[in-house]
Amino acid sequence: MEITEVRVVPRNEEKLKAFVTITFDNVFVIRDVKVVQGNKGLIVCMPAKKRNDGTYQDVAHPITQDMRDTITQRILKEYEEALKDFDNIGNRIPPEPKLDDKQPKV
Repeated sequence: MEITEVRVVPRNEEKLKAFVTITFDNVFVIRDVKVVQGNKGLIVCMPAKKRNDGTYQDVAHPITQDMRDTITQRILKEYEEALKDFDNIGNRIPPEPKLDDKQPKV
């Protein structure tokens, strides 16, 4: 199973750092994965629902540690890349305008 797309939406909150959508083999998607600031650094949390007793249960999650590590590493890599497009208060930084060879340079 190959991770074919990771979309990161950074958040500027104390604990919640991003929402992530991850696609596998261009045919299966998991939404609402979260990047959260934990006590020892960033952690990736799978989507979960709240149970009647107040606890949370994952809706989707990797079964093996190897797959969990693969997903976590890829998401954190894409998260770090996504941060380059945002300022320190969570606003998207507009891309640099590209100079067209046909336009006069000033």
